[in-house]
Amino acid sequence: MAGEILQGALGEHSPLDAFPYVIVDAFSDRPLEGNPLAVFPDASAVPEHKMQPLGREMNLSETVFVLPPSAGGDARVRIFTPTHELPFAGHPVLGCAFVLGEASGGEVVRLETGLGVVPVALERRDGRVAFGRMQQPIPDPQPPPDEGRLLEALGVQTTELPVEAYRNGPLHVYVALAGEQAVAALAPDFSALAALGEVAVSCFAGGGRRWKTRMFAPGAGVFEDPATGSAAGPLALHLARHGWISFGEQIEIHQGAEIRRPSTLYARVEGSPEHVEKIEVGGSAVVVAHGAFAASALAGE
Repeated sequence: MAGEILQGALGEHSPLDAFPYVIVDAFSDRPLEGNPLAVFPDASAVPEHKMQPLGREMNLSETVFVLPPSAGGDARVRIFTPTHELPFAGHPVLGCAFVLGEASGGEVVRLETGLGVVPVALERRDGRVAFGRMQQPIPDPQPPPDEGRLLEALGVQTTELPVEAYRNGPLHVYVALAGEQAVAALAPDFSALAALGEVAVSCFAGGGRRWKTRMFAPGAGVFEDPATGSAAGPLALHLARHGWISFGEQIEIHQGAEIRRPSTLYARVEGSPEHVEKIEVGGSAVVVAHGAFAASALAGE
């Protein structure tokens, strides 16, 4: 499969003795919107100790390295931010599945992540992958770290729901505000938020099937994220647990407008408060660039 991925993703644009990558904008069907990521579609020859420097060099929120499978999936992935490795993240899994699915022609891409195998079902329009829906790990709610300091850093006095955290790769903390304008008007103290550690704070508002979010994680090097796929599933779970939506109801999440990277995510949780059966998160993605690092760039220590 690695050879098919390499040829399908690269075409004739990069030399085979280099380390090719693809840039994908996830959770949007429009180029230069959504959340960008880099995918190295055949990283079997990339030295392990060069993966973190490559993530830092790309300087996107995440960079994905595709490796041969080892646990029954179609491929194994390693996900790096500019500063550290993540066991799972949503928009890198979606964008990577688009790249691999386009190359393989399959209807489902099963990616081995640090949180287990994540299947991504792909939908095609006019022969091209147009939408993907991933089945995410099911997280448990837990108390947030230092709620008082967190709300003070956000400049928030009151919340509409209990502030709770869910670990889904990153630790996501959910803060419900009174309306979309309150979410749009947020001006956090990033230094104070960063002092809380690698916490991803999702502030949200809305109703019915439409919700607006903004996510801040300065402690992890992301001041504001355009689209947070790993936060979308727990948000649906959070809303369903507190009776704001029904189990089985799909919600549409809008994020990124404030940083001029509008994104749309879809999430659904199935089951009941006593037994969560499945969490799905979906969206579009579009390939916007191809490139390659010269082999000499990754040579040596």
